[in-house]
Amino acid sequence: MKLFVATFLLVLVLSSSLLQPTMAGSDFCDSKCAVRCSKAGLKDRCLKYCRICCAECNCVPSGTYGNKDECPCYRDKKNSKGNPKCP
Repeated sequence: MKLFVATFLLVLVLSSSLLQPTMAGSDFCDSKCAVRCSKAGLKDRCLKYCRICCAECNCVPSGTYGNKDECPCYRDKKNSKGNPKCP
């Protein structure tokens, strides 16, 4: 029983330390996407796709439109129809 409790606590500590960088990245994406989508007509949709692209590419172009050359991964993502995925 003691071994089970010790193992459980060890897993809990390790998993919490692994989640920390993900949460920090999320804050980065949230702030960058908020700026990127601030003038979007469909803000919820813009934020959704911007966050997906940011999580995969680790960057978001500056400004509210254009500047996609700053982040080639973000620029080159396509949806199933071949159109740009990232706002």
